[in-house]
Amino acid sequence: MHLPLNALRAFEASARHLNLTRAALELHVTQTAVSQHIRKLEDHLGKPLFRRLPRGLALTDEGLALLPTLSNAFARMETALEQIREKRPREVLTVGVVGTFAVGWLLPRLRHFQQTHPFVDLRLLTNNNRVDMAGEGLDYAIRFGDGAWHGTHAQQIFQAPLSPMCTPALAQGLQQPSDLARLPLLRSYRTDEWTAWFAAAGLPCPVLRGAVFDSSLTLAEAAAQGAGVALLPVALFTRELQQGRLVQPFALELHRGAYWLTHLQSRTPTAAMQAFGQWLLEQIH
Repeated sequence: MHLPLNALRAFEASARHLNLTRAALELHVTQTAVSQHIRKLEDHLGKPLFRRLPRGLALTDEGLALLPTLSNAFARMETALEQIREKRPREVLTVGVVGTFAVGWLLPRLRHFQQTHPFVDLRLLTNNNRVDMAGEGLDYAIRFGDGAWHGTHAQQIFQAPLSPMCTPALAQGLQQPSDLARLPLLRSYRTDEWTAWFAAAGLPCPVLRGAVFDSSLTLAEAAAQGAGVALLPVALFTRELQQGRLVQPFALELHRGAYWLTHLQSRTPTAAMQAFGQWLLEQIH
């Protein structure tokens, strides 16, 4: 069946405006051309679509029935054409992320990245700071440390100093750092962190009785459930602070490293890598 698209478009615009002059301006044609298209469409259908009034137009029942279907069809065609015109080939970007950074910083901002860079097909693999970039096929790895990894280009994201965190109930009994000796001190796999924090406070490290965790996420959750005091990167647990699940009883912070955006020096950055790296650093600054 032959579809008189020009005539249908002329009818749809005229029906929306109920004015031939405005329809002609929208379609960049003359009012006469719009009238001719509508007349041909009415002849084709064998039904009048408009009632001509002294000051404009009114739709007949047939016109009222036709308008929503046409408006929807033209809108869908316009959307499809726009997508084809602007569409870029989707690129897979595989990023390994320390779980703490993923949950505490990246995930709350992930929707913004996906909205602003729809061509990136992002794959996130969380870890506990131990990665094999080549073996895991990672384009990027976001990890914690001093930035010195062999064969790797590293760009600092931000510092994440550590400080004791615990429930408000446990914090009530903490007036000075030495009071921590009475509580279980939860530990990460980096065994010297509490020793270094107490040294910064000018105190000997007490006997450590708390459990050992391989992730700051589980460490923080244990602290939030009252299992003891955890040494955590406070900047990545602001949500727990705002919710009142954790508090920071002492201002003293231990600087042991930073989070870094890293990739293998042998890896040529792709468009997706460049987009992600630029976006991440813009979010920081």
